[in-house]
Amino acid sequence: MKILWCVVLSVLLCGGVGRGQPTALTLEDAIRLALQHNPELRAAEARVEAAAGRARQARQWANPELELSAEDWPVSNGRGFSDAKQTIGLAQTLPFPGKKALEGEAGRAGVKLSEHERALRRTALVREVKTGFVRVLAAERLVAVATQLVNVAAASATAARKRVEAGATAFHEQLRAEVQHEQARSELTGYERELAGARQSFATVLGRPELQAVTLQGALAEAPDAQLLTEAGAARLAHHPSVSAAQAQLERANFEERRARLEPYPDVKVGVSGGRIGETDQSIVQVGVSLPLPLLDRGRGKQQEARALVSAAEAELRAAQQQVQREWAAAGQRYHAAAAQVANYRERILPKAAEALRLIQAGFDHGKFTFLDLVDTQRTTAEAQLAYQHKLLELNTTQAELEALLQPQLSINQ
Repeated sequence: MKILWCVVLSVLLCGGVGRGQPTALTLEDAIRLALQHNPELRAAEARVEAAAGRARQARQWANPELELSAEDWPVSNGRGFSDAKQTIGLAQTLPFPGKKALEGEAGRAGVKLSEHERALRRTALVREVKTGFVRVLAAERLVAVATQLVNVAAASATAARKRVEAGATAFHEQLRAEVQHEQARSELTGYERELAGARQSFATVLGRPELQAVTLQGALAEAPDAQLLTEAGAARLAHHPSVSAAQAQLERANFEERRARLEPYPDVKVGVSGGRIGETDQSIVQVGVSLPLPLLDRGRGKQQEARALVSAAEAELRAAQQQVQREWAAAGQRYHAAAAQVANYRERILPKAAEALRLIQAGFDHGKFTFLDLVDTQRTTAEAQLAYQHKLLELNTTQAELEALLQPQLSINQ
């Protein structure tokens, strides 16, 4: 009985906790989970399989046709089927040379297009995971700073009330301190709500909504990555999945345009059959050739459509190349600006705010400054810390955008 209770207790304490859910996530773990569970990526992989199936089918010839016939069947004088000419044979459509080869090439280009579209979705998903990860980290730090501000404001309000009770200061200082305390509490509530929203969005991106409360192991980058904005990095934009997908689309359109030019040349249907003539029981062999005449439909509409699709694909390729260049330039500018602002806060603003608070605190202790001077300086210091966290978030989210544009090789198994 004692052993049984030990087993039950072990199950309650260990076996039912989390059902295999992770207790903490690194960024690499989060990316791996997203790649495994994101439904949009699964859909993209299914479309690759569908394109492969279409490409395989495009290379296949039409099935041969089994032909059975009975001709010259006498219906008078009591004569029947045995006196008819009976034949059995096969007919096969022979595509014009080059048609099936071009259809196969177009199918393979379609597979490449689907693969690049899957890579584009994977890239976007990794960017979303990175962005969501740093947003949660930044929201946690904002909550921590806002909590410190609430504690400082609460202490200031308490000190102000005691000073008023002792007759050392005017009542309006107490009211001002209490107002700042209420403002700090309201701001903390807002940051807590943002943290909850960031966690929910992050869990949704992972495809695991139950992981909203999981602990994240990581830290926000506080300095720019010098490798991101190098010339070698910019050269890799040509291999971005959106550009590769546009190139594959153009390749497929070219094959389809070449295939459309062969449309006026008809496929030949060849048949051979054998049988007997009923009256004489003589064996016969028949050979037939069927050739469509391109008199009414010469495929000009298909050729016009194919040429237009080539032009559209060329324009879309140029648009994709220009788009990644614009995104690279815009993200690079934001990255430089965020890096400069982060450095300015870290090296100048925050140290000066801390020093100002130290001087005001020391002066207040010696009666040189009023209580309101101290409260205002505390508030200014806290606001500088909150602004610094926002600048860090901008730096990290922009870094995720640049990494997505450069398509770094991910050492993560799907």
